[in-house]
Amino acid sequence: IQVDDRADTPRSSWYLHWQLPEVRLKWLQQHNQWRNITRSYLACTSFVDSQVGRLLAALEESGQSSNTIVVLWSDHGWHLGEKEITGKNTLWDRGTKVPLIFAGPGVKGGQRCMQPAELLDIYPTLIELTGVPARSDLEGLSLVAQLKDAARKRERPAITSHNQGNHGIRSEKWRYIHYADGTEELYDMVNDPNEWHNVAAKPENAAIIAEHKKRLPKIDVPPAPN
Repeated sequence: IQVDDRADTPRSSWYLHWQLPEVRLKWLQQHNQWRNITRSYLACTSFVDSQVGRLLAALEESGQSSNTIVVLWSDHGWHLGEKEITGKNTLWDRGTKVPLIFAGPGVKGGQRCMQPAELLDIYPTLIELTGVPARSDLEGLSLVAQLKDAARKRERPAITSHNQGNHGIRSEKWRYIHYADGTEELYDMVNDPNEWHNVAAKPENAAIIAEHKKRLPKIDVPPAPN
C-alpha cells in the first residue's frame, strides 16, 4: 500500500456510485479491522477454490471431462486498502479484474494470455467452441484465437463502465480512465502495475490518451429511472 495514493487522482473517483460509499482504509485502521477483513477475504477465496476442486473431481468421475468445456470466472476484484478503500466500485485495475480460465476441447492447455478481455467475450467464445451458429448482435468478441495461441492479439482493449460518463479503457500496457466531469487518469501497467502514479497530465502521454479516447463508448445512457 502506498501512502496518500489518492493524492494524484480526481476527486470524482470517490463518487462513481452515488449511494454505495466504500469503507475507507482510515476507518479500518482506526477500528483495527484491516487485518481481519483481509484474512476473511483470503479465507473466502480459499474456500471457493476448494469447491472448484470438488466440482472438477466430480466431472472427472462422471466420464464427461473430455467432452466438456469448463469456464471459470468470478465477480470483479476487491480493494483491500489500495487507493485507501475496501471495496470494488472503481475503474482501477484491482476493481475490474477477474480470473478467466477456459479448459476443454478446442483449448490449448498450459497457456497464459496477457491480452485484456471482457466477460462479454465468454458467450461468443462458447458459441464458436461448440459450433453453434454465430450471432451478429453480441458486443463481445470470441476468444477462440487466443485459446489456441495466447500470443494472438485481440482486436480491441477491454472496456469497463460505471454509471454514465465513467469509463475505463484497458489496453495491454495502459489503463485510461475518463470520468463524467472530464477528469482523467492514465497508468503505465507495465512499469506501474500498482497504479501508484497517474501520468495523465504529462504532455508526452497526450497521444496515448487520444488513442484510448477513441474507444470510449459511443452509447452512454443514464441509469434507468427509479
